[in-house]
Amino acid sequence: MLRVIGAGFGRTGTYSLKAALEQLGLGPTYHMAEVLEHPEHIPFWQAVGDGATPDWNRLFNGYSSAVAWPPSAFYGRLMEVYPQAKVILTVRDPERWHQSGMNTIFPKPDPNRGDDESPEMRAHREMVRTIIWDGIFNGQVLDRNHAMDVFVRHNRAVQEYVPAGRLLVYNVQEGWEPLCTFLGVPVPDEAFPRLNDTESFNERRQARRSS
Repeated sequence: MLRVIGAGFGRTGTYSLKAALEQLGLGPTYHMAEVLEHPEHIPFWQAVGDGATPDWNRLFNGYSSAVAWPPSAFYGRLMEVYPQAKVILTVRDPERWHQSGMNTIFPKPDPNRGDDESPEMRAHREMVRTIIWDGIFNGQVLDRNHAMDVFVRHNRAVQEYVPAGRLLVYNVQEGWEPLCTFLGVPVPDEAFPRLNDTESFNERRQARRSS
C-alpha cells in the first residue's frame, strides 16, 4: 500500500527522492525506472492513459511509494485510492527544469532509432507520448514557454488541491531535514542521495541502448 505519492514532474529530482525514500524505509519506490525494468507494466499504463479504470493495488503491490511520471500524472486519483498517503511535490526553477528535460528525456528525433528498436521500447515510447507529451503538454513540450507554463500551473494546481497538512513542497537541494520532518522519521547519518543529473542519465540511457 502506498504511503507516499509523488506529484512532481520528471526532472525535478525524483530519482534522488526515490533513493531517499528507499533509504528511509519507504521503499520500494515506483518510478519510471521501474517501468523500464518491468516492460509488462507498459500495457497497464497505456490503458490508464487511454482512460481505463485500473487496479492500482495490483500494480503497486509491494511498493510503499510512487514518484515521478507516470504515477505523478495521476496523483489525484492515487490520493483517493490511498487516503492515508502523504504527497510530495518536487519542484525546481522552471527554466532549469526545461533545460534539463531538453538535455535528457524530452522527445527529439533520433537517427539511431529504426526498425531494430524492440517492441517493448516502441510500446514504452507510445505510452509516454500518450500520458506525458500529449496528455500533459499537448504535444508542445519542446516549446519552452508553453512547457514552463504547464510546469508552473501544475505545481500551483497540486498546492491548491492537496490539503496543506498532507503536502510537502520540496526541492531535493534542501536535503534530509524537511523530508524527514514531514514523514516523521529520523534523519539518516548518510549523505542525501544526489542522483540522475544530466550526465549520469544519458550514460544510463546509452548503456540501455547498447545492451
